[in-house]
Amino acid sequence: MPKGLLEVIAVDAEDARRAVSAGAHRLELVSSMQYAGFCPAPETVESVSAAVDVPVRVMLRLREGFGVGGTEGVARLVETAGRLREAGAREFVLGWLDGAGAADLAAIGAVLEALDGLPWTFHKAVDDGSVDRPALFEAIRGLPGLDTVLSSGGPLPAGQGADVLAAEAAREAGLGEAGLQLLVGGGLRLDDVPVLRARGLTDFHVGTAVRVGGSWENPVDPGIVEHWHAAVES
Repeated sequence: MPKGLLEVIAVDAEDARRAVSAGAHRLELVSSMQYAGFCPAPETVESVSAAVDVPVRVMLRLREGFGVGGTEGVARLVETAGRLREAGAREFVLGWLDGAGAADLAAIGAVLEALDGLPWTFHKAVDDGSVDRPALFEAIRGLPGLDTVLSSGGPLPAGQGADVLAAEAAREAGLGEAGLQLLVGGGLRLDDVPVLRARGLTDFHVGTAVRVGGSWENPVDPGIVEHWHAAVES
Protein backbone atom coordinates (compact mmCIF):
# COMPACT_ATOMS: atom_id res chain seq x y z
CA MET A 1 0.00 0.00 0.00
CA PRO A 2 1.60 3.31 -1.01
CA LYS A 3 2.29 5.91 1.67
CA GLY A 4 0.88 8.59 -0.59
CA LEU A 5 -0.62 9.10 -4.02
CA LEU A 6 1.17 10.48 -7.07
CA GLU A 7 -1.22 11.48 -9.85
CA VAL A 8 0.36 12.49 -13.17
CA ILE A 9 -1.38 14.30 -16.02
CA ALA A 10 -1.26 12.37 -19.29
CA VAL A 11 -2.43 13.43 -22.73
CA ASP A 12 -1.96 10.12 -24.57
CA ALA A 13 -1.01 6.47 -24.15
CA GLU A 14 2.73 7.16 -24.41
CA ASP A 15 2.52 9.66 -21.54
CA ALA A 16 0.54 7.11 -19.58
CA ARG A 17 3.07 4.32 -20.09
CA ARG A 18 5.99 6.59 -19.20
CA ALA A 19 4.32 7.85 -16.02
CA VAL A 20 3.21 4.45 -14.78
CA SER A 21 6.55 2.80 -15.54
CA ALA A 22 8.20 5.30 -13.19
CA GLY A 23 5.76 4.97 -10.32
CA ALA A 24 2.65 7.08 -10.95
CA HIS A 25 -0.20 5.64 -8.89
CA ARG A 26 -2.98 7.30 -10.88
CA LEU A 27 -3.37 9.37 -14.05
CA GLU A 28 -5.48 12.37 -14.98
CA LEU A 29 -6.25 12.14 -18.69
CA VAL A 30 -6.83 15.42 -20.55
CA SER A 31 -6.45 17.25 -23.83
CA SER A 32 -5.78 20.90 -24.72
CA MET A 33 -3.63 21.83 -21.75
CA GLN A 34 -3.19 25.32 -23.21
CA TYR A 35 -6.72 25.80 -21.81
CA ALA A 36 -5.91 24.06 -18.50
CA GLY A 37 -7.36 20.77 -19.72
CA PHE A 38 -10.38 19.66 -21.74
CA CYS A 39 -11.95 16.23 -22.28
CA PRO A 40 -9.80 13.71 -24.13
CA ALA A 41 -11.19 11.99 -27.22
CA PRO A 42 -12.92 8.65 -26.59
CA GLU A 43 -10.23 6.95 -28.70
CA THR A 44 -7.59 8.30 -26.31
CA VAL A 45 -9.47 6.88 -23.34
CA GLU A 46 -9.53 3.50 -25.07
CA SER A 47 -5.81 3.55 -25.90
CA VAL A 48 -4.78 4.66 -22.41
CA SER A 49 -7.02 2.07 -20.74
CA ALA A 50 -5.33 -0.61 -22.86
CA ALA A 51 -1.84 0.72 -22.10
CA VAL A 52 -1.85 0.88 -18.27
CA ASP A 53 -3.44 -0.85 -15.31
CA VAL A 54 -3.66 2.04 -12.83
CA PRO A 55 -6.76 4.18 -12.19
CA VAL A 56 -7.32 6.90 -14.81
CA ARG A 57 -9.40 9.97 -13.96
CA VAL A 58 -10.77 11.51 -17.14
CA MET A 59 -11.30 15.26 -17.42
CA LEU A 60 -14.89 16.30 -18.11
CA ARG A 61 -14.57 19.92 -19.26
CA LEU A 62 -15.39 21.53 -22.61
CA ARG A 63 -14.77 25.25 -22.20
CA GLU A 64 -12.36 27.67 -20.56
CA GLY A 65 -13.04 28.90 -17.06
CA PHE A 66 -15.19 27.32 -14.39
CA GLY A 67 -18.63 28.00 -15.87
CA VAL A 68 -20.66 25.19 -17.41
CA GLY A 69 -21.96 27.17 -20.38
CA GLY A 70 -25.68 27.23 -19.61
CA THR A 71 -28.29 24.65 -20.53
CA GLU A 72 -26.59 23.85 -23.81
CA GLY A 73 -23.28 23.36 -22.04
CA VAL A 74 -24.82 20.92 -19.58
CA ALA A 75 -26.40 18.93 -22.41
CA ARG A 76 -23.05 18.68 -24.20
CA LEU A 77 -21.33 17.54 -21.02
CA VAL A 78 -23.94 14.86 -20.34
CA GLU A 79 -23.56 13.58 -23.90
CA THR A 80 -19.76 13.66 -23.64
CA ALA A 81 -19.83 11.82 -20.31
CA GLY A 82 -21.84 9.05 -21.95
CA ARG A 83 -19.40 8.71 -24.83
CA LEU A 84 -16.40 8.65 -22.48
CA ARG A 85 -18.04 5.95 -20.37
CA GLU A 86 -18.68 3.90 -23.50
CA ALA A 87 -14.96 4.24 -24.28
CA GLY A 88 -14.06 2.81 -20.89
CA ALA A 89 -13.77 5.83 -18.57
CA ARG A 90 -14.55 4.79 -14.99
CA GLU A 91 -13.27 7.79 -13.01
CA PHE A 92 -13.62 11.51 -13.72
CA VAL A 93 -12.53 15.06 -12.91
CA LEU A 94 -15.15 17.82 -13.04
CA GLY A 95 -16.73 20.74 -11.21
CA TRP A 96 -18.28 24.10 -12.07
CA LEU A 97 -19.13 27.39 -10.40
CA ASP A 98 -22.18 29.59 -10.79
CA GLY A 99 -22.09 33.35 -11.36
CA ALA A 100 -21.67 34.00 -7.64
CA GLY A 101 -18.63 31.75 -7.31
CA ALA A 102 -20.48 28.93 -5.55
CA ALA A 103 -20.64 25.32 -6.68
CA ASP A 104 -23.09 25.01 -9.59
CA LEU A 105 -24.98 22.14 -8.02
CA ALA A 106 -27.67 22.02 -10.70
CA ALA A 107 -25.11 21.52 -13.48
CA ILE A 108 -22.99 19.13 -11.44
CA GLY A 109 -26.05 17.10 -10.47
CA ALA A 110 -27.18 16.75 -14.08
CA VAL A 111 -23.78 15.42 -15.12
CA LEU A 112 -23.53 13.11 -12.11
CA GLU A 113 -26.70 11.36 -13.23
CA ALA A 114 -24.78 10.33 -16.35
CA LEU A 115 -21.89 9.04 -14.21
CA ASP A 116 -24.11 6.79 -12.08
CA GLY A 117 -21.99 6.95 -8.92
CA LEU A 118 -18.54 6.58 -10.48
CA PRO A 119 -15.70 8.16 -8.45
CA TRP A 120 -14.57 11.70 -9.29
CA THR A 121 -12.44 14.65 -8.27
CA PHE A 122 -13.72 18.22 -7.90
CA HIS A 123 -11.04 20.13 -9.78
CA LYS A 124 -9.32 23.45 -9.14
CA ALA A 125 -12.46 25.55 -9.47
CA VAL A 126 -12.22 25.58 -5.67
CA ASP A 127 -9.14 27.82 -6.03
CA ASP A 128 -10.96 30.61 -7.85
CA GLY A 129 -10.54 33.81 -5.86
CA SER A 130 -14.29 34.38 -5.53
CA VAL A 131 -14.96 31.02 -3.84
CA ASP A 132 -16.00 30.74 -0.20
CA ARG A 133 -13.97 27.59 0.41
CA PRO A 134 -15.71 26.30 3.56
CA ALA A 135 -19.11 26.86 1.93
CA LEU A 136 -18.03 25.06 -1.24
CA PHE A 137 -16.76 22.03 0.68
CA GLU A 138 -20.00 21.95 2.65
CA ALA A 139 -22.03 22.14 -0.57
CA ILE A 140 -20.24 19.37 -2.44
CA ARG A 141 -19.45 16.99 0.42
CA GLY A 142 -21.63 13.93 0.01
CA LEU A 143 -22.27 14.30 -3.73
CA PRO A 144 -22.49 10.84 -5.36
CA GLY A 145 -19.04 9.49 -6.21
CA LEU A 146 -17.08 12.52 -5.02
CA ASP A 147 -14.02 11.51 -2.99
CA THR A 148 -11.33 14.12 -3.78
CA VAL A 149 -10.76 17.86 -4.17
CA LEU A 150 -7.81 19.05 -6.28
CA SER A 151 -6.42 22.30 -4.88
CA SER A 152 -3.36 24.46 -4.37
CA GLY A 153 -4.98 26.15 -1.36
CA GLY A 154 -6.19 29.18 -3.32
CA PRO A 155 -5.24 31.23 -6.39
CA LEU A 156 -1.52 30.71 -5.70
CA PRO A 157 1.12 27.98 -6.10
CA ALA A 158 0.57 24.94 -3.91
CA GLY A 159 3.71 25.54 -1.85
CA GLN A 160 2.23 28.83 -0.68
CA GLY A 161 -1.11 27.27 0.20
CA ALA A 162 0.24 24.90 2.86
CA ASP A 163 -1.61 26.48 5.79
CA VAL A 164 -4.98 26.36 4.03
CA LEU A 165 -4.44 22.86 2.70
CA ALA A 166 -3.26 21.49 6.04
CA ALA A 167 -6.26 22.95 7.86
CA GLU A 168 -8.67 21.57 5.26
CA ALA A 169 -7.05 18.13 5.28
CA ALA A 170 -7.29 17.97 9.07
CA ARG A 171 -10.93 19.07 9.00
CA GLU A 172 -11.87 16.49 6.35
CA ALA A 173 -9.97 13.72 8.16
CA GLY A 174 -11.95 14.56 11.27
CA LEU A 175 -15.17 13.78 9.41
CA GLY A 176 -14.17 10.16 8.89
CA GLU A 177 -15.69 8.47 5.85
CA ALA A 178 -17.73 11.60 5.07
CA GLY A 179 -14.58 13.68 4.59
CA LEU A 180 -12.97 14.48 1.24
CA GLN A 181 -9.36 13.74 0.30
CA LEU A 182 -7.16 16.73 -0.56
CA LEU A 183 -5.13 16.25 -3.74
CA VAL A 184 -2.43 18.93 -3.87
CA GLY A 185 -1.68 20.38 -7.30
CA GLY A 186 -1.09 23.63 -9.13
CA GLY A 187 2.36 25.16 -9.29
CA LEU A 188 3.65 22.33 -7.11
CA ARG A 189 7.44 21.93 -6.87
CA LEU A 190 9.36 18.85 -5.85
CA ASP A 191 10.84 20.55 -2.80
CA ASP A 192 7.33 21.47 -1.63
CA VAL A 193 6.46 17.80 -1.09
CA PRO A 194 8.39 17.15 2.16
CA VAL A 195 7.01 20.35 3.67
CA LEU A 196 3.44 19.49 2.70
CA ARG A 197 3.82 15.87 3.86
CA ALA A 198 4.97 17.14 7.24
CA ARG A 199 1.73 19.12 7.41
CA GLY A 200 -0.39 16.02 6.84
CA LEU A 201 -0.87 16.12 3.05
CA THR A 202 -0.25 12.80 1.29
CA ASP A 203 -1.65 13.06 -2.25
CA PHE A 204 0.00 15.06 -5.04
CA HIS A 205 -0.85 15.97 -8.65
CA VAL A 206 1.70 17.07 -11.27
CA GLY A 207 1.76 17.99 -14.94
CA THR A 208 4.51 20.15 -16.42
CA ALA A 209 6.70 19.39 -13.40
CA VAL A 210 7.40 15.92 -14.82
CA ARG A 211 8.14 17.09 -18.35
CA VAL A 212 11.55 18.26 -19.58
CA GLY A 213 11.70 22.03 -19.53
CA GLY A 214 8.30 22.19 -17.87
CA SER A 215 6.64 22.25 -21.29
CA TRP A 216 3.52 20.50 -22.56
CA GLU A 217 5.39 20.17 -25.85
CA ASN A 218 7.52 17.47 -24.23
CA PRO A 219 6.33 14.03 -23.08
CA VAL A 220 6.35 12.80 -19.50
CA ASP A 221 9.92 12.05 -18.40
CA PRO A 222 10.13 8.79 -16.40
CA GLY A 223 13.33 9.90 -14.69
CA ILE A 224 11.61 12.97 -13.26
CA VAL A 225 8.55 10.94 -12.25
CA GLU A 226 10.84 8.62 -10.28
CA HIS A 227 12.05 11.57 -8.20
CA TRP A 228 8.46 12.59 -7.46
CA HIS A 229 7.50 9.03 -6.62
CA ALA A 230 10.36 8.81 -4.13
CA ALA A 231 9.39 12.13 -2.53
CA VAL A 232 5.74 11.17 -2.22
CA GLU A 233 6.51 7.81 -0.65
CA SER A 234 9.45 8.90 1.53
